[in-house]
Amino acid sequence: MNKSNQSPSQSAITVDGVLVDELRLTIDELARACAVERTWIVARVSDCFLYAEASESKLQAEWRFASCDLQRAKRLVMIERDFDANPELAALVVDLMEELAATRRQLTHQ
Repeated sequence: MNKSNQSPSQSAITVDGVLVDELRLTIDELARACAVERTWIVARVSDCFLYAEASESKLQAEWRFASCDLQRAKRLVMIERDFDANPELAALVVDLMEELAATRRQLTHQ
């Protein structure tokens, strides 16, 4: 278990590369983590494929992303890149993946 490099306002612990705490990333940190341009993040938030805290704010510097948003963004990037999918299709696939995971969690807790 390792403490990650972080700004003072963040606290996250990674276990084998998986975020297990509620980390809040800035738009630039999210873009770096996903190896995409900032404009890619802005476009996905504008299209409601990614969700940012304070996304109604016109100041993108105020946007914050949770660790689950990082996971979603990485999935979107992977699907768009690996399958040459457009953003809408990638978002649909990620939505279905998330629904399937939620259903499986419900079934295992019954």
